[in-house]
Amino acid sequence: MMRAGEGMPPQDTDTVDDARSPAMTSPGASDELQIQPAGFLIVLSLDWIVLRASENVDNFLGQSHVTLIEEPLSRFVQAQALHDLRNLFSRLSGSTGIARAYRIRLTDDRPRFDITFQVSEGRVLLEAAPSPERGLGKAIGSVGGLIESLGGRSGAALMEGAARRMRALTGYDRCLIVCGERSAHSSRGSSSDAASIAELPGILADTAAAPVPVFPRKPGDRSIGRALLRSPAADSLDQLRDQGIGSGMSLPLTFEGQQLGHIRCESRSARQPSFELHAAAELFAQMLALRLEVDRLRN
Repeated sequence: MMRAGEGMPPQDTDTVDDARSPAMTSPGASDELQIQPAGFLIVLSLDWIVLRASENVDNFLGQSHVTLIEEPLSRFVQAQALHDLRNLFSRLSGSTGIARAYRIRLTDDRPRFDITFQVSEGRVLLEAAPSPERGLGKAIGSVGGLIESLGGRSGAALMEGAARRMRALTGYDRCLIVCGERSAHSSRGSSSDAASIAELPGILADTAAAPVPVFPRKPGDRSIGRALLRSPAADSLDQLRDQGIGSGMSLPLTFEGQQLGHIRCESRSARQPSFELHAAAELFAQMLALRLEVDRLRN
């Protein structure tokens, strides 16, 4: 499946590079955006009518994707689950962020799901993946301590320490942090110092898995471009596989609405998607961006 260890040395390494690293590419330029099969996607109107659904939704909800279209979501999920999700969504109103809910039972006869939703181009993107069996809250609970342990560091030492801690938090084989002209990476069996230019969505579960279309198919619809489980374009998947990358995660580094850089994590093997881990990494990135901005002003 993955090409284990291609271009990756056996020992842990940590480096800081003051040369500009290649920037992440923008969301897929392919004719049609697709979703990864590790979860499912439902595109809703603002009054929660199903507009589109990934063609694997029947694997998770037991309902054909065709059946869902132009129907209220309430027809297919439990009333309590829908009530809780809509309450959470109401608090997201006017925000550009991502709301998350964990261990939600959408139907009586299916496992619990972790769910994210966000507003994109006037539509609600609802993504769901099976909940991990244990560990809920562990990643989020560790973020504060990891950030506090960066106290007293500045410049290259701050970047290097942050890269090591992001790798410890996420468990990926390699984590790269880029901020302006500087970059730092920490790796367990890392590839080269140069950042990959292959497209990486918020969460990439398995580069060997075939992407799933979203029904009805609309090549010109870019509203799902912000989905965490959006699949990279075919050429990006090929490039990631050729580099021996099996899974990954990407996050922006932003401060007061301005993007300072990005964080990119990669592993050689496939990994089940974790919305809670992504939320913890996102929190770490937000707190780190503040520290980096303070460090810039002081120096």
